[in-house]
Formats: sequence, structure tokens, C-alpha cells
Amino acid sequence: MAQVLEFKLPDLGEGLTEAEIVRWLVQVGDVVTVDQPVVEVETAKAMVEVPCPYGGVVTARYGEEGTELPVGAPLLTVAVGEPAAEPEGSGNVLVGYGTQAPAARRRRVRAGTATANGQARKPEPGPMTPHTRGTAPARAQLPAPTPASAPTSASAPTSASAPTQAAAAAHPAAPVSAMAPAQGPVPVISPLVRRLARDNGVDLRQLAGSGPDGLILRADVENVLRAGTAPARAADEQAVPAPAAAPRAEGEVRIPLKGIRGAVADKLSRSRREIPDATCWVDADATELLRARAAMNAAGGPKVSLLALLARICTAALARFPELNSYVDTDAREVVQLGQVHLGFAAQTERGLVVPVVRDAHARDAESLTAEFARLTEAARTGTLTPGELTGGTFTLNNYGVFGVDGSTPIVNHPEAAMLGVGRIIPKPWVHEGELAVRQVVQLSFTFDHRVCDGGTAGGFLRYVADCVEQPAVLLRTL
Repeated sequence: MAQVLEFKLPDLGEGLTEAEIVRWLVQVGDVVTVDQPVVEVETAKAMVEVPCPYGGVVTARYGEEGTELPVGAPLLTVAVGEPAAEPEGSGNVLVGYGTQAPAARRRRVRAGTATANGQARKPEPGPMTPHTRGTAPARAQLPAPTPASAPTSASAPTSASAPTQAAAAAHPAAPVSAMAPAQGPVPVISPLVRRLARDNGVDLRQLAGSGPDGLILRADVENVLRAGTAPARAADEQAVPAPAAAPRAEGEVRIPLKGIRGAVADKLSRSRREIPDATCWVDADATELLRARAAMNAAGGPKVSLLALLARICTAALARFPELNSYVDTDAREVVQLGQVHLGFAAQTERGLVVPVVRDAHARDAESLTAEFARLTEAARTGTLTPGELTGGTFTLNNYGVFGVDGSTPIVNHPEAAMLGVGRIIPKPWVHEGELAVRQVVQLSFTFDHRVCDGGTAGGFLRYVADCVEQPAVLLRTL
């Protein structure tokens, strides 16, 4: 007899707690092998294919394309030919998206014999991974994972049991429970449900959930709101009515803040809340830097990019001003200076702004930096950056000059302490050696966390960078 095993969304690592289903790679009834990619998901940091640790026949899929699921929520069920006491994974790891412990490969099962016994299990709430330093906060919207009861389109057939909403419909008014505990955690399927209840004055302790073991689902709260029977909050003696939806103006478009855009919004908001930043800037004559780059590339060998030279200047400046390669530990009230420079650089893609990180940039020469910038930029464009390549930065280089602008006051990339911005390089009138001449001029801006240093240190850093841009030979002192 075939055994039905449930494959849940694995721990994504890097503090990520949910992912959005972008594209299903298998259909119900398909035969899959161990470690075969079954779904493409997008996290707040990257788009990846998730491999299944079981081999067998897909009997159910949970969630349609565009649905967000928390870590631990069921993705699909697979009917395997050989029963096992406890399901084991393949042991393979895809950039932190691993599949538990090693196990022997299971033989394939024909769809005709497996689907007769494959019954999809009801989704269970998954554990939420705590955030780590340098990672994006969890998205606000986390819809409850529910299996599809019947195929609504050609891309989402299923043989799962009735949807969770159907279970909630059996309790249309989500009755108040006399047995509700006065203390302790309330079993709720996702943070979205808690937020929905809090915003609308629903006391979760007075609800009897329709999910497994009394789990409170989103549908339970929505049914209460529709029925107008929201229990009062403990602090208020009457229910708070749900806010009326504002009428949409003609032509109004609403775009959900989710995926990379949502992660960027959360991170920038946090940076503005927590970091008291300041910005200084200076114009620099980049004519000699451009000539030096042209001479390097004319000598043969791999071409050196201008961004790589600017990165080399940054690492040299951070060696002179190490307090800027740091972050603030707010709990310990300490500034933590870091011994290695992991250089992030802002890259604009079709999916939004991402900041890939060049590891150990301080130990790389211009050629190595050029190659790594090219590799990470291409991965950013194709959406194949891994979470590890998007986290752990200690300093950011922002080349907004590619957009044709001269200056900017960028927001520090939390939890880092500083960011160097580079504008476009254009010919301008400039006094050179006592005479007016046309030179290639660039504006440099430097935004820093005022907690880690004062203006003197920030000004010294920026002035050193400008000196290296104007006279690249200055770099020879640190090579």
C-alpha cells in the first residue's frame, strides 16, 4: 500500500519566514523523483526552485500561484510505494533550502495505484523562524495556507480534501467559547490573523477556531466581522467596528507591497526608524581615474570596471576609518567594528532593488572585484541570487549615476553604518592647475549612522575617497 507523505515549505534560512508561490513545476498525478524541483517560490531575497525529498506520485498541491505560505505550511503530498515510520529527506541542500536527513531513494509508484490511497492532509501551522541581523523583516501579509478543493484552472488541479474555508463555513459566526483560556498563547494560524483581529477589535480568546485542535483561521475572524458579532476587547467593553473601505477614485491602482518590493519597504522603514543618519557630499575631478582605468585596460588582460576601482577605493578608505565598517548593537549599546569588508552594491532589476554582497572585498584586487560584480549583477537580473549573496553586507556602494543623476541622500542599508553614493561623471568647467578647464566631474555623497562617528570621521573618509578619485596614485600607499 502506498503511503502519503506531506512535504512542507522548508526552513528558508536567513530569518525568512514565508515565500510566495511563483510557479508550480508539477501537477497532481505527476510522478516525481527524490530531489526533483516541484515549485518555484519567491522569498524576500531571491527566487528559488524547491526540491521535494520524496519520490512518488503527487496527490495534492496546497496554494495556487501568487499565494504566500509560511515556513512549515504544506506544499504538496506525495504517495510513495514503501511505507516508512518517519519520512526522511534526501540530505541535499539548495542554498539553505535543505531537505532534512539522508535517506535511501524510494522507488517510483504508478499514478494508477497510488492516487487511490492518497488522501491530502489538512494544512498545519508552520513554525516561524526568528529574524537575524541583516535580513529583511517578514512580510505583513501571510494568508492562511489552504488546499484547493477543486481545480479552478488548468494549472491548479488537486485531489485534496475540502478547503479550510469550508471548515470555517460550518461555523458561520465563529461562536464565542466559554472554555477559552484566560491566559497563555492563542492558537492562530498566521500573524495576519492576529493583525486582522487586532485592527478590528476581535478578542481572539473568545473565539472557537474551526481549524485542527481549535486553530483560529482567517475565515473565523472574517465570519465574525461579516456577521457583526465581534467580541469586545478586554480593555474596551464594546466591539470596535471594522474601518470602512475608502472608495477608490477613478483610475486608482493598488499594488501589494510583497516580495522584494515589500522586503525593501520594510527594511528602509526600519532604517529610517532606527538609524539617525546624516549626509555629506563633495565634487571630485575624476579625469585621472578614468585615464588610469583606460591605461589598465589598454595593457591587456581582463577589463577592469569603474565600479571595481571605486570599490577598491572604498576598502582602502575603510582600512583608514574602520569605525565606519560596523553596526550598532542596540541591545548591548555597543558599536561593533568588523574585521572584514563585505561590500554590498545596489542593483536595480525588473523585480525591484536588490543589494548583492561581494564577500571579502578588502582582499580582492580590481580584476577580482570586476569579475564578482559582473557575476552578481547577472544573477540579480535573472533572479537567481541566493539568500547568502544578499545578506551579511558591512558597507554599501551605491552607483546611482547610472540613472543619469548627480546626487542623492540614500538611506543606510540597515544594519550597516554607512553608504557611499556615486553620481554620474560628466564634463564640467573646473579649475585645474590654476586654469579653467573642462574636466570629468563626479559628485560623491556619504550617508552615515551618526551613532558610530561624528562629522570629522565621516568628512575624513569622504575626503580620502575624493583624493583617490582625483589622484589614483594615492592608493599606492595602501596596496
